[in-house]
Formats: sequence, C-alpha cells, structure tokens
Amino acid sequence: MIYLISRHPGARDWCRQQHSVVDEVIPHLDPSRIQHGDLVIGTLPINLAAMVQSCGARYLHLSLQVPFAWRGQELSCEQMQQAGACLEAFSVTKLSRAH
Repeated sequence: MIYLISRHPGARDWCRQQHSVVDEVIPHLDPSRIQHGDLVIGTLPINLAAMVQSCGARYLHLSLQVPFAWRGQELSCEQMQQAGACLEAFSVTKLSRAH
C-alpha cells in the first residue's frame, strides 16, 4: 500500500500533479496499519518516521522550504511548488530513549 499522510488539500493536489500513485490518503497516521513493504509519504514527526521504518515500510518525506510569511497557513499546490516541494528518502532509527 502507498499512503499519503496529510490533512492538507494542497499536499494531496501536489502529489497528484507529480503523478505520485497513492492508494489511500489519511489525515493522521495509525502505525498499526503500516505493514512491511508499504510506502508512507508525508511530513511525519521523526519518532513516527522511525516507527514506519521499523515496520519494514519505506518513508518519503514531503520536504519544502516554507517562507516565514507562509507559516501557519494552508498552502496551495502552487505555493508548495514555489517552496521547492519534493519527496526525499531518509533513514531514521531510534537509538535510545532519554530519561
């Protein structure tokens, strides 16, 4: 399965425009749904990205450089393109838990 984790219409539109094949768009990640071999696309916090990868799934981060003036706003597909939106693979591993 290929999941896009986003509640933002601009992100969904951007993925469609990039011809990214997505099986399901969900607003929030439920880690129990992720299976080995799945692909998860989104802007997950690092702890959830590590959890996805520990399940044997691949994570692609939807990266962009949001100008300060746009922070806290819903971005359109066009604004995301202007902010250099791209999908990037990262390897995330939880090493320890601080006490």
